[in-house]
Amino acid sequence: MEKSPGTNIHPSYKRGFRIGIIVGAIVIVVVVLSAQFNKPYQSRNPDSDAKANLHNVFLACKAYWADNGSDAVCTSMKIKSTLYGYIQSADVSISVSGPENDFSATAQNTNSENTFRMDSNGTITEVD
Repeated sequence: MEKSPGTNIHPSYKRGFRIGIIVGAIVIVVVVLSAQFNKPYQSRNPDSDAKANLHNVFLACKAYWADNGSDAVCTSMKIKSTLYGYIQSADVSISVSGPENDFSATAQNTNSENTFRMDSNGTITEVD
């Protein structure tokens, strides 16, 4: 009598194989679901992206003023250098100018109608 293929497999191997299939299926489901939720928060909320850019501009300008004095005019070109590390989001347009005591910056995400302004104190307000 000839045995059919796979009948010589030990029962514990069959159980392990089944568990492996189940774990693999769970991993695939988790990967697919996490891909949908792994988008950065800023891309889902354009206003938060603009505000985050203003916050990062302010921190970079503070570092710039620490190196160059508070009377130095901080601009977006100066803080985008590797020394100060500001990286502008692709969908955000910014305007930065002024010395530390008269600093102002504005930002708007292209996916939003709202524009935000930051003053020399670091306070962010929506522009009317």
